[in-house]
Amino acid sequence: MKIFDGHNDLLTQLLRRDGIAGFDTGLPGHIDLPKLQRGGMVGGFFAIWVPSKGDLAALTAEMRKDSYDLPLPPAIDLEPAQETALIEAGYLLALQEAGHLTICTSTDQIRACADTGQIAAILHLEGCEPIDPDFAMLDRLYEMGLRSLGPVWSRPTAFGEGVPFRFPSSPDTGGGLTPLGFDLVAQCNARGIALDLSHITEAGFWDVARSSQDPLIATHSNAHAICPHSRNLTDDQLRAIGETGGIAGLNFATAMLRADGKMLPELGLDVMLAHLDHMMAKAGSDCVALGSDFDGAVVPKPIGDAGGLPRLVDAMQRHGYPAGLIEKICFENWMRVLDATWR
Repeated sequence: MKIFDGHNDLLTQLLRRDGIAGFDTGLPGHIDLPKLQRGGMVGGFFAIWVPSKGDLAALTAEMRKDSYDLPLPPAIDLEPAQETALIEAGYLLALQEAGHLTICTSTDQIRACADTGQIAAILHLEGCEPIDPDFAMLDRLYEMGLRSLGPVWSRPTAFGEGVPFRFPSSPDTGGGLTPLGFDLVAQCNARGIALDLSHITEAGFWDVARSSQDPLIATHSNAHAICPHSRNLTDDQLRAIGETGGIAGLNFATAMLRADGKMLPELGLDVMLAHLDHMMAKAGSDCVALGSDFDGAVVPKPIGDAGGLPRLVDAMQRHGYPAGLIEKICFENWMRVLDATWR
């Protein structure tokens, strides 16, 4: 089964490791070339993300409590954000130059890579801190292959507000798009850049829904009805995604899967299937896919890393999903929505 994934944070891991060494032989995280090949993951969205300062271990420990409300990190200045973004984009270009993957800007390219065993990569920007008000950096990144972005990560930008990591909580945690955020939506629509609503507030989600001409996309978010985390999608949001022919990618982050909201790896695949069932019931079977958040979150032990993806496919089969539905969730639904967005 070919698997195309809606989100990973490999580029940030490479930033921490200061280069691409080891990608083809093995890295300690969720993604490297051997793991991708073992798991049948033929490609996905590779995110540029500018890290915030802070103790990651302490934040993860906080998310193991019965409830938590992590403060939004402060906004990041434009110049250092641009510097980091270009470094991470350079890592993806270096992986392409080394022959490990191909940066794709059309679904024809993605399908060709999948047919030949080459990894297909979409360059994605998670949080628009590097984008200037004149959108010159948007054009620069577009020329490097950028075809998807989220206006915010879970911190404020010039374009809008992100949701905090809060449990239990609705996604209605703050304001929506700024005037510049509405301009960003128009700029992305004009260029055929997909807009990712995974980290935006509920107000921001509806602002995009009212102003964008494209399908609504949340690359890595789950069902709020099962896990009442601020990052998850309400039933109304899922229905809106379905009504626009958009897509929601199942996030493997355990804090967004478990009913208790805890970032702990002990979790059965039945919970992931429950989220898929609910998301399809509200959005439709054409509008649900996978968005792992590999290298950016704690994932269920039965998955482990990208090499464990066949275990999720096996679980779908045992759950009674027909082969055609599994193929849509794993690959074809992403191709459909990208065709509709990239035009």
